[in-house]
Amino acid sequence: MLLALVTGCGGGGSDKDDDGGAATLSMQGFATGDETAKTRFDLANAAIAPSKATSSEGSFNAQQFLSAVASGRPPDLVYMERRLLGTYAAKKALMPLTDCVRRENVDTGQFREAALAEATLNGTLYGLPDFFNNRVLMINDAVLRGAGLDPAGFTTADWTTLTGTATRLTALKGDKLQRIGFDPKLPEFLPIWARANGAAMVSADGRSAQLTNPDVIEALAYAVSLIKAQGGWSAFKSFRDSFDFFGARNEFAAGQLGAFPMEDFYLNVLAENSPAVKVTVAPFRGVDGQPVNWVTGNAWAIPAKSPHAALACKWIKTMTASDSWIAAAKARAAARSAAGKPFAGVFTGNKRADEVIFRDVVKPSGNPQFDTAVKTILQTQDSGTAEPAMAAGEEFKAAWQNAVNRVLDGKQTPVQALSQAQQEAQTALDRAGS
Repeated sequence: MLLALVTGCGGGGSDKDDDGGAATLSMQGFATGDETAKTRFDLANAAIAPSKATSSEGSFNAQQFLSAVASGRPPDLVYMERRLLGTYAAKKALMPLTDCVRRENVDTGQFREAALAEATLNGTLYGLPDFFNNRVLMINDAVLRGAGLDPAGFTTADWTTLTGTATRLTALKGDKLQRIGFDPKLPEFLPIWARANGAAMVSADGRSAQLTNPDVIEALAYAVSLIKAQGGWSAFKSFRDSFDFFGARNEFAAGQLGAFPMEDFYLNVLAENSPAVKVTVAPFRGVDGQPVNWVTGNAWAIPAKSPHAALACKWIKTMTASDSWIAAAKARAAARSAAGKPFAGVFTGNKRADEVIFRDVVKPSGNPQFDTAVKTILQTQDSGTAEPAMAAGEEFKAAWQNAVNRVLDGKQTPVQALSQAQQEAQTALDRAGS
């Protein structure tokens, strides 16, 4: 059990407006742009009726959030990356959810352990998990078969072979890229490369940066070498930035990419925009041949001094509950069916919801390859691991991402960049921990 039974903030203000009427809860970081979001949002509002919440229709903004907390006028709810929760919990900008969980009888057993761990700092829970983003390999069958390769044989386990495959799949016209053979997804995906090489970038307790671990340095050097072998960072980034990533002429449909590691949600993007594209999904494998899955996701939290903390608690309980996710999946499935497109499900931080969704809601699509991809993601999901909560999670993330960018830009070697990042990250962790 990850939740420590310590006393957290309980009330945090009236659950009615000054005139005694129903309250309107404000939030930051969440938009209701699709069926999955809107269905759950409506159910959560029904749970606190006649009060209601209004969506912010924008992403989380750290400066705005901290300014609002400091001014004594925080939003009632906030939606942010789980790996950033520790930063704001340590700044006392978030309310511990201990009393919320007890008062509303929130069943924390419904959530995936890795997701709860990301939201739990020093034994105290600060957020209820939302999505559970798995990372898998997505392989463009047409590109590989055109190069005489079998998509089923593509693997990240053998780095020497991977380099050869990446360069074989790369297409250049003069000095201009026409196709990226394999995108290692830098700077964002350094953690999965480190894990693939047997290394963690931070200690299990989240207090000690391990960015100068030789295996982390080797992982960064290798991933950067893949980009150098495919035209170099400037050409690589410029070409990648030109992709119609969420459109019908995406890099798979246009033959602009051979393969890459990617979050699971992208399978639904391809199904929505280019359902005829043949894509093979496989686990990202480490150098030992075993599957590696670095997971992230967002969480719902209640800011310190939330004006309507009790209502906010009831709201986030409903938003993340199994029944809400199942209802949302049914709404999405119906919309996809009406459009004549397959539905790959939603991969959530609620394991009980996923059991029902993938048993009862997700149906065979008529495309065996697509159905196999869904099964592969589910199998990968069970082995997902996340970074531990850190009191300086945002600073830690910035330190290593900036380091990767310096290497990509040719300003530092991997050793120099990660040595600087190690010092920056550890200083931030020590300061936050004290």
